[in-house]
Order: sequence, then structure tokens, then C-alpha cells
Amino acid sequence: MTRTHLFSTALAAILTLGLGAGAGAGAPALASPSGHGAGHGSGHGSGHGAGHGAGHGGGHGGGAPSAPAKNPTAVGYGGAVTSVDPEASRIGLQVLRHGGNAVDAAVATAAALGVTEPYSAGIGGGGYFVYFDADSGEVSTIDGRETAPAGITHDAFIDPETGDPYPFTPELVTSGVSVGVPGTLATWKKALRQWGTRRLGQALHPAERLARRGFVVDETFRSQTKDNAERFAAFRPTKKLFLPGGKAPKVGSRFRNPDLADTYRILARRGTKWFYGGTLGREIARTVRKPPTTKATDLPVPPGSMTVRDLDAYQAPKQAPTHVGYRGYDVYGMAPSSSGGSTVGEALNILAQYDLSGMSDADALHHYLEASALAFADRGAYVGDSAFVDVPLADLLSDDFAAERACQIDPDQAATKPVAAGDVNDYDGQCDGQTSSAGERVPDTENVETTNLTVTDRDGNVVEYTLTIEQTGGSGITVPGRGFLLNNELTDFSAVYDDDDPNRIDPGKRPRSSMSPTILLEDGQPALALGSPGGSTIITTVLQLIFDRIDRGMTLPEAIAAPRASQRNTPSVTAEPAFIDAYGSALEGYGHTLTPSGDAFTSAAEIGAATAIEFGPDGLLTAVAEPTRRGGGSARVLQKR
Repeated sequence: MTRTHLFSTALAAILTLGLGAGAGAGAPALASPSGHGAGHGSGHGSGHGAGHGAGHGGGHGGGAPSAPAKNPTAVGYGGAVTSVDPEASRIGLQVLRHGGNAVDAAVATAAALGVTEPYSAGIGGGGYFVYFDADSGEVSTIDGRETAPAGITHDAFIDPETGDPYPFTPELVTSGVSVGVPGTLATWKKALRQWGTRRLGQALHPAERLARRGFVVDETFRSQTKDNAERFAAFRPTKKLFLPGGKAPKVGSRFRNPDLADTYRILARRGTKWFYGGTLGREIARTVRKPPTTKATDLPVPPGSMTVRDLDAYQAPKQAPTHVGYRGYDVYGMAPSSSGGSTVGEALNILAQYDLSGMSDADALHHYLEASALAFADRGAYVGDSAFVDVPLADLLSDDFAAERACQIDPDQAATKPVAAGDVNDYDGQCDGQTSSAGERVPDTENVETTNLTVTDRDGNVVEYTLTIEQTGGSGITVPGRGFLLNNELTDFSAVYDDDDPNRIDPGKRPRSSMSPTILLEDGQPALALGSPGGSTIITTVLQLIFDRIDRGMTLPEAIAAPRASQRNTPSVTAEPAFIDAYGSALEGYGHTLTPSGDAFTSAAEIGAATAIEFGPDGLLTAVAEPTRRGGGSARVLQKR
């Protein structure tokens, strides 16, 4: 069956069911050129968790404002925007409607997410920007990851009183020493200069207005605030902004952030130099070195060493993407300092050794989990900031290395985890009777927060952008009078220094990330763009979406709604409750142990919160966000079908 026929069949299903049906509303099918993807199309519509709601907000202002409507699936032409938030997606679509391109819209959407998703994103953080240029046919990336300040020491995360690492939660994550030099504004500036048509000030104006007008508080914003109330109450400006009257904002109230509106307004006038080296830069550095704690807090809040010189020296480099082939698609991702492109790419190369579409659900999922564990083992052994570490990227993404790693998969039995990393210096693609061997467990300190957006314009340019301040609420530290939280990204470094650890902490270094903004091309044209938040589960979320879409034959809305599981080379698989209900007993027969998902800083038992756009024949676009995770996302198209 041809791709066009599959597309037409799926589109007919959409029109029959009606758009806005959430998880089950079909999408144009992404057929595998190699013939895979015909089976397993079961439409497992789930997606658990507390959900990031309909246009968030927190506690300032009266009345009973209504939240903007959400629609997780939109089909049409001319351009599309999808994000977790309806206000942000609306702003991005307005930019497209008024002649802006995908980059202009992506930056405007991201700035809006800094307003409505302040616990996940903002100018106090960083991220990774992947861009497909329709004119050149090239994929490029910007590494906007935060960096360690020049004054950081190898024992920065060691408590001098005990000689042991600070407890990770809540002590280390709530600290000045955890704050990296932010990269978000530098990313926006570079993206707009390289590929945009608007100035930064123009891109910031809609978000400035949104911050001043405010947005409607939903249950997720309130629950995230309550989950982090102890940390937020530790800092005077954070408590004032996010805990008005000492309590989390009520659902349905309007949250206004005039300080952030003023910050955006000044940035629009003065430019990023005000942030990287100017007055605001000095304020950021002072806040990191001497966090504005309340007298009542019992948290130790170790200070950082950031100076204005660290901010002035920050660069967001443009770099080549990772690339692998999978079932006839070219898959492009983020190179180190992110481990997303290499780990997703290696796992896909391993899965490419098998005809997954011919397997049962349980067999296919078993292979997905085992391939993920193997790729994570190699991630831990070899991947770090390539400016400091010699990352063997070509080996990790080679077909022969993947073929040899695939030899470790027993089709009937899960390997004991953690498995050992492969040897990038000695491989030939042959099995030679290999079996999996035990490895060392790599501590996972990445938290689940972050946000993602996907944009395309009328000319076919595409942006996949993942941005973050690390965990929910970042460090918990708000820059006084400026309305934004600072990240705690440096906790992604290994806490204990080891010369042999590619993720060891060093001055000026970027901590290893799992962010995995990904673009798939078919015959040089966009086929699918996708990404997700979720800490180290980002990698498995993106991997599972590609696997579910191409190999299991789900439509894109079905793949995003389907229950998720994450195997990161750990003794047990982290899985959403619906995944355990659907597949737990079958996978236990292979020896897998499944543990329900959850996290210390969110009550949501969910994995990821993806956004994606699929590109069909004749310019037809299917934009998809989560139907329920984080309260559901918002997908918009410029011209509805």
C-alpha cells in the first residue's frame, strides 16, 4: 500500500470521527518506505497524569476568567504550531498569519511559554533548537544549553561539613550552585539572525502583552506550585510572585506577571547585551552568588560562583545534527552536549535489525525496551559535552556497532540491568556468540520538567525546539523584580568528580542533556517533527513515538496518546499505569519488572508531554499535542481543512 493511500484512508477516518476527539482522532499515516508499519495499529488511547491545563495562571486578579479552548489535533494547510499551552500556540499562529516564518513563530511561542509555563521554561534556562531550511534542504541546530561558571570547582556539589554530596532533593536542586549560565536568549537571538525575518523585540511583544494581561490558572499550575511550595517559600521574590498570600493560586484565577512583562519590554529595547553582561546580567550573577532567601527557610541553599563575566562570555553555537537512517527516513537530532540525538539514533539503528511490524505487541515492546537499555549504557559511558570530551559519535551511530549491540538482545528474555556499554574501539557488526554482560548503573539526576514546541510555515521550514529550566520551578530562585526563575541545570552533571566520567563537572562545560528535538525527512522533505519534555525519559518518549508511529502503525494522535514506558538501563522499567495495565503481565513473562511512573516534584504519574507535526501529500499538515498529559496541549493550523 502506498503512502498516499494510507494517508487518504487515515484522513477519511479523521473526517468521519471529527476533529477534536483527542487521542483517537486519526492522523495522516506515515507509511514506512521499506514496508514496515503495517501492523500493530491499535490506537491505545491513554495518556495519564495531572495534565498542564488550559491556559494556566496563578492567583492575581479577580473575576472568573475562562481558559482558552484546547485542541490536541489540528489538520490543515499553510503552517502549524503545537505546544503544551493554548496561549503560546495562539501567539505562534498569529506570527505565521502575519507573515512571520517558522523561526519567528517558534521564538514568539517560546517567549509565551516563559509566561504560561514559568516552571518549565523561560529566559533563566536553556535548550536545543533544530531547524529544517526548505530552501537549502539542510537541517541545522543551535546548542543553547546552560554552562557551568568559570569559578565552579570539582567538589561544588560536595557538602563541606560532611564530605558527601549534598542530598539531591530538595537541597542541591534548590541552590545557587545548581544554576548554569542561561542560554535561551542567546538561542533566540542566533535563530532569528540566522533564519528569521523579525527582530527579537518584535518576537517578544506578544508575550509581553500576555504577561501583563495574565493567564488563567489551571489545576496543573496549581498542583505544581503546591508540590514545590517549600522550595518557593525559601526565596523572597519567588514566594511573592508564585505564593501570593502564602498559598498557591486558585484554579480559575488570573495570574499576571508585570515584572516579566517589563523584563521583556526592556529586552526588546536594549537587546540581549542587557542580559549577557549588562544590568540584568549583574543582577543574575548577584542572585546566584547570594540567593535571596527568607528567614523562615531551613534549606541550606548553597550559593553559586557565577559572575557577569560568565554571562558575557556565553555562546550558543550552531552545529551539525546527528543523522541516522531508519526504515527509509533520515532522522536528524541534537548532537552533544545533548545525548538525545546519539541515544535515539543508536536505539533506532539497533531496532532496524528487526522486522518489528511482523512481531506481536509484546515481542515488539520487548525489543524496544532492550534496545533502549543498550543505547543508554553507551550514553553513560561515552557522551558528554564534546568541547571537553572526545565523544565517539560516528561509532555510536554506525550500523556495524548497532548490529553488534543488537546481538545482546535475547528475543525471549530481558537482560539483567544495568547492561554493560559496548566497546567503540573493537566491533565488526558480528555476533560471535555474544550475550549481554553486567554494567555499572549511571545515576539519573535529570528531572521531568521542560517543554517542547513544533512549528512549520507556509514555505515548509520546520522548527523543533525543546527548552527548559530543568525541573519543576528550576532552582526555585526568582531574580528579584524580573519575574523569571533561574534554572538548576548543573545538577545534570555527575555529583562526584571522576576523570573518566564524560559528564564530570568542569568550568565552562555544558552538562549532558537528554533533550531530543528530532526531525525526520523522506526524500529530502519533512515527514515528521517531534519532541518532548521529561528529563531522561525524553529519549525514550521520542524513541517510542517513532517506534509506535512507523513500526506499530499507529496514527500520530494515537502514538502520542498511547501509554508509555521508559527503560534507561535500570533494573526496572518505568511505566505509566495504563502501560502496565495493557502490557505488564505479558512483558513480565520476558523478565521485565515494571514500576509506576512518578517524580518527587510533580504528582503527575506521566511520561513526557510531546508535540509533533506530520507532513502529508499536497502540503496537508497534522499537528498534534497531548490529549491529557499536563492537562493536554494545543495544536493549531493556519488554514483548517
